[in-house]
Amino acid sequence: MASDRLPEAAAPKMKKSNIKYASTCAVVASMASIVLGYDTGVMSGASLYIQKDLEITDVQLEIMMGILSVYALIGSFLGARTSDWVGRRVTVVFAAAIFTTGSLLMGFAVNYAMLMVGRFVTGIGVGYAIMVAPVYTAEVSPASARGFLTSFTEVFINVGILLGYVSNYAFARLPLHLSWRVMLGIGAVPSALLALMVFGMPESPRWLVMKGRLADARAVLAKTSDTPEEAVERLDQIKAAAGIPRELDGDVVVMPKTKGGQEKQVWKELIFSPTPAMRRILLAALGIHFFQQATGSDSVVLYSPRVFQSAGITGDNHLLGATCAMGVMKTLFILVATFQLDRVGRRPLLLTSTAGMLACLIGLGTGLTVVGRHPDAKVPWAIGLCIVSILAYVSFFSIGLGPLTSVYTSEVFPLRVRALGFALGASCNRVTSAAVSMSFLSLSKAITIGGSFFLYAGIAAIGWIFFFTFIPETRGLPLEEIGKLFGMTDTAVEAQDTATKDKAKVGEMN
Repeated sequence: MASDRLPEAAAPKMKKSNIKYASTCAVVASMASIVLGYDTGVMSGASLYIQKDLEITDVQLEIMMGILSVYALIGSFLGARTSDWVGRRVTVVFAAAIFTTGSLLMGFAVNYAMLMVGRFVTGIGVGYAIMVAPVYTAEVSPASARGFLTSFTEVFINVGILLGYVSNYAFARLPLHLSWRVMLGIGAVPSALLALMVFGMPESPRWLVMKGRLADARAVLAKTSDTPEEAVERLDQIKAAAGIPRELDGDVVVMPKTKGGQEKQVWKELIFSPTPAMRRILLAALGIHFFQQATGSDSVVLYSPRVFQSAGITGDNHLLGATCAMGVMKTLFILVATFQLDRVGRRPLLLTSTAGMLACLIGLGTGLTVVGRHPDAKVPWAIGLCIVSILAYVSFFSIGLGPLTSVYTSEVFPLRVRALGFALGASCNRVTSAAVSMSFLSLSKAITIGGSFFLYAGIAAIGWIFFFTFIPETRGLPLEEIGKLFGMTDTAVEAQDTATKDKAKVGEMN
């Protein structure tokens, strides 16, 4: 009824400038993830020329392709500690600087050993980037647009993959000894630009609260919240999550040091002595990261020229052109997901995405098996099935499981364990990625390339069951409220506040 409606003046007015500011922060921070995408995309084509130029074996090639994920595992843990120590923003700068150094080392590599040193440095930078970018974006975003803004991380991974494919195609005509070096070395350009852009970003308000800098946090929240009322509410929720009593409202709060050190307390709460609710959160985060990689996404992206070659496409130009088409599809559909995350929700997109990937993997396995059984004759329908299945697979991956992994993991962990929790998820992601990418060629020889994708299809089926059972919907909820979906109660938070209340002191700094 019209009479029951609030007057327009009484409704909180959303500030468009604030939404634009939060979006700008999210875009700049998420650009850190472009380094992972570029490396993944460029290595798919550069590996063809590296193998010819350096005369390395398939085993050496597998190690070179997959070892970056192992190094990223180290980088993600270092990134978690760095981000809690010096802040999320400075950690983004570290990520960009490290990746720039690694790209230059790979570009100037004179042999396989030097190339592997470059892969090590690059992997550390990638680990920093994939850990800090989603965490920062989630912490700075208002709840109404958090899914949309946090998905920018995956958008830029896909943009990076596409740029890598384009780089392959653009520099493939250079002399053999130059082509792959230019492809790898030019990756230093976007990361160097990112390092400069980050200095215009604010620090995460949640990190500021963890350090007791309430005035600075209040200023950032005022610029990134939909309404002034939401800014106040978000600050209260963050203070509660950080263990700061609500009535302490000075500019600076002297945060208490937990017995045995804050870091030990975080490890105890998340790993060594978790509550049932925390255990469920950790299981959900590790599960979504595992299935994102175990369903074969890296095999399709990293080895796409070989997969297309197995499907009957020949010639470097045709192979790289088909790979570019795949990159375009990934990028277009990730944009679709970006605009649907906060409308449709996380869970429906995740289940639809995984079911679609399952069907495509079965189709790709079938097509590759038929083509493999007729090596001397082309089977048009099987070749067409392979191409359609690959393009559909990357599309389904990009509307759900691709972007949702980082979005969901950055949401579910409580503030006090968020950096470590995301680092554990990213580590699981990188370990699984390394296992998949370093075993694909060997697996294909053992059970055929078609059999490999049937195996990934079986894993995708298990993943769908896991998501249906363990992944609740988080759309539109404040970060501090999401723990309740997993069984966390207000009592636990209140107990922490009570334990902290007598130790916290207010320092006046005007």
